[in-house]
Amino acid sequence: MDLPRNPTRSVRIGKIHLGKDYPIAVQSMTATHTQDIDATVAQVRDLEAAGADVVRIAVDSSKDAEALAEIRKQTTANLSVDLQENYRLVTEVAPHVDKVRYNPGHLYHHERQKPWQDKVKFIADVCAENDCAIRVGVNCGSVDPAQIEKYGEDDSISPMLQSAWEHCALLDSLGFHRYVVSLKDSDPKKVVEVNQRFAVERPDVPLHLGVTEAGLPPDGIIKTRMAFEQLISKGIGDTIRVSLTVPNPQKSQEIAAGRQIIADIAAGRVRSFVDFGLDTLNIISCPSCSRVENQAFIELAQQVKAMTAYAKDHALTIAVMGCRVNGPGETDDADLGLWCGPNFVNLKKGSEELGAYPYDKILDRLKQELDQLIAAGV
Repeated sequence: MDLPRNPTRSVRIGKIHLGKDYPIAVQSMTATHTQDIDATVAQVRDLEAAGADVVRIAVDSSKDAEALAEIRKQTTANLSVDLQENYRLVTEVAPHVDKVRYNPGHLYHHERQKPWQDKVKFIADVCAENDCAIRVGVNCGSVDPAQIEKYGEDDSISPMLQSAWEHCALLDSLGFHRYVVSLKDSDPKKVVEVNQRFAVERPDVPLHLGVTEAGLPPDGIIKTRMAFEQLISKGIGDTIRVSLTVPNPQKSQEIAAGRQIIADIAAGRVRSFVDFGLDTLNIISCPSCSRVENQAFIELAQQVKAMTAYAKDHALTIAVMGCRVNGPGETDDADLGLWCGPNFVNLKKGSEELGAYPYDKILDRLKQELDQLIAAGV
C-alpha cells in the first residue's frame, strides 16, 4: 500500500527534500564527543552508510563549532546541528551544516532580557544567509516557561502546541518558510496526540517525529513504533528518528529500526490495537549522544532495566538521563529519576533531589527507593 501523506510543503535539507512529494526521511544523531573529530566523522559515515538521510551533531561551545568545521570538510552527508542555550552559536555553525535545530524553551537561558522573537529572527537571518533549513524542536522536558504558566499542571500538551504554533507564525511573518517542527515526549500516547493536533492546525508544515527518551532496545523501538504507526498511517510525519540508548558503535540501529517501521506501516503490518503499557513499569532513557558526560551511563541504563525486572507489574516510571542539559528537567515527571554526571549519578524522586551517588553505589540506593514506593502501594 502507498503511505498517505499530509499536504506538507517542500523543505530542502542539503541534498534531500522533506514534504508530501518525497519519501519519509530517516535521521540519527552522533553520540561521539564533537571535538573528537576522527570519531565523529567515522560515526557520521557509519550512519550515512546505514541509510541516514540526515545526521545531527550537538554543538555546545565555540570549540565544538571549530571541530564541526573540520568535520564538514570530511563528509558530504546532510548535517544538522543542535543549538543549546547559546543561540548566537548559530553564526559559527550555520556555514557548515544544512539544518539548524533550536529549542524554544532554551531561548530563555541566554540574554534573558532580550525577547525570544529577536533571537528567532537572528537565527532565521543567519540560516537564510547560509542556505540552512530550521527545525523548531519542542520538547516535553524543556517547554517555553511562558507557555507553561498559562495552563494547568495536568495539561502538558497545550504549552507545547502553543509554543510551536507561535514560532511557526513568527517565522512565517519573517518570510522564512524553510522550516520543520518536532513535538516530542517520552509517552507515545502524548506524541500521537500533540502531533495530530498540530497537523490539524498546520497541515502545511513538515513534521519530524520522535519519541524522546524511548530507551533501550527492544522497548525503545516498541514505544516508537506505537506512536509512528498511529501517525504515519494517517499521513502525519515527513522525517523520523528512533532514539535509542545504545553504545556508540551501535547507533546505526536507529536507522535500521526507522526503515523497518516505515516499511511495515507501508505494507500494512501494524497493530489493530495499541496497548501503551502505562499500567506496568516504564523505564525511559535518553538516546546516547555527544552530550553524555560518562559512557557508563549506557551500561547503567542496562543495569537499571535488569535490576528492576522484579517490579515489572507496578505502574511506576524510572528515568535514566545521560547529561546535565536534559537530565534535571526531564526526570521531574518520573517516580524515580537518575541523571548522570561525569563521576556521580543524581537521584530524584519526582522533582525532589535525593543526592548524588557514585556509579557503583547508585543501583543499591535506587532499589531502596523503589522498594519503598512498592511497599507504599504507589
